[in-house]
Amino acid sequence: MVRRRGAVGFGMAFTLVLSAGLLGQQLDKKIDEALKREAGALSKLADGALAAQGGQNEFDVTWAGQDVLKGPEGKEFVPFTVTLDPTKVPGGNLVLYWRVAAPAPPPDPTKKADNRRVDPIWEGATYVAAGTGPNPLRLSRSFVAPAGTYDVYVVAKELQVERPRNAPAPKTVVLKQTVNVPDFWNSELTTSSVIVADRIDPLPAPLSSAQLTERPYAALGVMEIIPVPSTKLSKKAELSVFFLIYNTKGDSTNKPDISVEYSFCQIAPGNQPAADEPCKAGEKFYNKTDAQAMNGQTLPPQFDLTAGHQLQTGQAVPLAGFPEGDYRLEIKVTDKLANKTIVRDVNFSVTA
Repeated sequence: MVRRRGAVGFGMAFTLVLSAGLLGQQLDKKIDEALKREAGALSKLADGALAAQGGQNEFDVTWAGQDVLKGPEGKEFVPFTVTLDPTKVPGGNLVLYWRVAAPAPPPDPTKKADNRRVDPIWEGATYVAAGTGPNPLRLSRSFVAPAGTYDVYVVAKELQVERPRNAPAPKTVVLKQTVNVPDFWNSELTTSSVIVADRIDPLPAPLSSAQLTERPYAALGVMEIIPVPSTKLSKKAELSVFFLIYNTKGDSTNKPDISVEYSFCQIAPGNQPAADEPCKAGEKFYNKTDAQAMNGQTLPPQFDLTAGHQLQTGQAVPLAGFPEGDYRLEIKVTDKLANKTIVRDVNFSVTA
């Protein structure tokens, strides 16, 4: 059985906030003051990371991935996730700071001063009660940027609310990750990232800007997507995917005519699939779902591309019948009016 996601999204509630201070937490006065003291130091740490050769990752901070969706006013919205080991955080309190900037230029040997400082296009900081979370602790944050390539600096620093005299310096980890942001603001048929969801929770109301800082996967306004921690999935689970379709052509009523096909190919080294199958060499065809149609007959009457309404769709497929192994889900999106087709792939594994 396949459960289909709703096919209509009436715009995205992008009300995110840029801040170098406290966001999204009601904290007591002492913690608030401690965060304010850290603001300048965190920025300097990110500056220093431009030239750093890497240091000890005492909190086991890891970049777990990012997604890209169409954002506001010619920009893209990028939620990302990092993980860390909360048991390695003394006192259980952290301040998490992130900065996004264009890649720094190489050092200029003709100049004595370091010319690698690049002004950020986005930065933010939040308090994290790491001692109360699971292990590993997953933290999702976000930024908004035009299409391009960026360096994202994530600083996780032990937050000492009351630092005793002669106490050791707070432990700090700086993580750098390069992120490529595609351009969704053109006339080419495209999609957001295909998000593999652990679950999708309805929201009674859109979250506030402060809440969205710590829960960026609720930016759609009417739902919150919880991404899976891993695409290695049990046969007892289901593969649930969600994405948005952008830049479709409209008919005389400003409605698209879109077909979405989902085909499952199992990795099988050496296999040559039949010519009429969607699978590649080294794969064998397993199954496919009925094609989804999004057009004037299936969309609500009020749907209007010129009003900024967006198409969102997906599938939820139980894995009980899948043999154990590695798979590629091929998602084929066809714009019948524009005679354009794009393909997106999702790699996943099925275990006992």
